[in-house]
Amino acid sequence: MTPQRVPLLASLVVLLAAAACTTGRDDAASAPSAAPAPSATTAGPAPASTAPAGTSSATPQPPVTPSQAAGDWRVTYGWAVPAAPARVTHTVTVPVTPAPGEPLPVLVQIQVGDHPSEGFSRITFAFRGPAPSYEIGYVSRVESDGSGAPVSLPGNAFLSVRFNPAQGHDSSGRSTVSAPARTIGYPTLRGWAPAGDFEGYLSFGLGVQTTGSRLPVRLAESTRPDGTHVVSVDVRRS
Repeated sequence: MTPQRVPLLASLVVLLAAAACTTGRDDAASAPSAAPAPSATTAGPAPASTAPAGTSSATPQPPVTPSQAAGDWRVTYGWAVPAAPARVTHTVTVPVTPAPGEPLPVLVQIQVGDHPSEGFSRITFAFRGPAPSYEIGYVSRVESDGSGAPVSLPGNAFLSVRFNPAQGHDSSGRSTVSAPARTIGYPTLRGWAPAGDFEGYLSFGLGVQTTGSRLPVRLAESTRPDGTHVVSVDVRRS
């Protein structure tokens, strides 16, 4: 009896199919996960220490995956209404550069943006040098550092934002900050204003429009390709 042979063409088809199954490659980039982040505590302002620059410490927060695909963008204080000032701590060696360099992290830019599809409005503070510590909290009114004079802001609720150690001026006292108009006019985030730049404390007020209850806020950080550190303050739109 003559042995049966598998047709050569059929064999080639099987081999090609197997090769196709084993050499496929998924080139789609996976979504970046949130980087380990410093997070907020409710401690009050603290002076800069002399630990190595760029280190940070804070209470761990629940992991959050940012919706932005923006490198190391990370949440440092998740959506909440802070009952007491929420503080994110970074340890900064002062001076950050030897004289005649800048002794503190320097604020170089403020930007604002509205994100209606994601339900929030944002103001960002960009610093040259290491990231400073910062805190945010609701206050009955924003006051100027030192004088205590009220800071005029639109809205019916007010947020105080403070950075330390940080400055917004150069060695000649000139402002280093590029900033938008102080009247923002978004549905809830209505405006901002400076409240102080003195002895390593850099302060701002945010004017918020609410319907009665204080709105949740969120804090986040990122680092630009040029090394600038950005702190984001997000306010819910409703």
